[in-house]
Amino acid sequence: MTQRPDELDQRDYVQSLERGLEVILAFADHHPRLTLSEVAESTGLSRPTARRLLLTLEALGYVRAEGRSFSLTPRVLALGYAYLNSLDLTAIAQPVMERVVSAAQEACTLATLDGSDVVYVNRVSARRLSGLSLVVGTRLPAYASAMGQVLLADLVPADLRRYLDRTELAALTPHTLTTEDALAERLAQVRDRGWAEADQELEEGLRSVAVPVRGSDGRVFAALGISSTAGSMSTLVERHLALLQDGAAEISAGLGSDFSGRSR
Repeated sequence: MTQRPDELDQRDYVQSLERGLEVILAFADHHPRLTLSEVAESTGLSRPTARRLLLTLEALGYVRAEGRSFSLTPRVLALGYAYLNSLDLTAIAQPVMERVVSAAQEACTLATLDGSDVVYVNRVSARRLSGLSLVVGTRLPAYASAMGQVLLADLVPADLRRYLDRTELAALTPHTLTTEDALAERLAQVRDRGWAEADQELEEGLRSVAVPVRGSDGRVFAALGISSTAGSMSTLVERHLALLQDGAAEISAGLGSDFSGRSR
């Protein structure tokens, strides 16, 4: 986990950068256009501060003014691509994921943990799964997804505690885990067997299975998952778990890990 603001020497902390990033992130969660008032409310900034930041981001090309509202420009994608390109992650994962999709005939996704959410960093589609719009950059609640549970299971206790303190375990469906005890029990199971399954916890009818992708230090770097609206949870696991584990092992090897992938 990265350092929190309260853990960093304040002489080294640039609050204006933090606020600028908060403004950009305010457009997440399907808010393509926001007014100045909405940006200020979402970020907790004063209107004058929010206005200065929006105008600065507009001058830099990251934000576009449209009447009384603002929207992000495609230039924002460069921030995410800088991260992906620095690892050459897409080049490593893409051919592996394409083979997984070819064999499974289901979409395959690679995601990392960012705050309370999993963020899709690569996705190869087979067909449209559900009402969810699932593309690179999609953010989903970590606790309610198989990929998120894989990532949460690898957190050290202090980092997991921080996650729980800042996350509301809301009931997205009748199957969602909504208590810390239930989530802790699930994460212990994931750690024990090395993979996760989520049966309609994110959306009714949507089932998913996910496995860890490890970096050179052996820690879970990302999660590789398959979701489907067809068949039972046991069928999904039976058909695709081994395929995902082999794919994750190959991506992990590309990242410098000797993780074998196969588990119980």
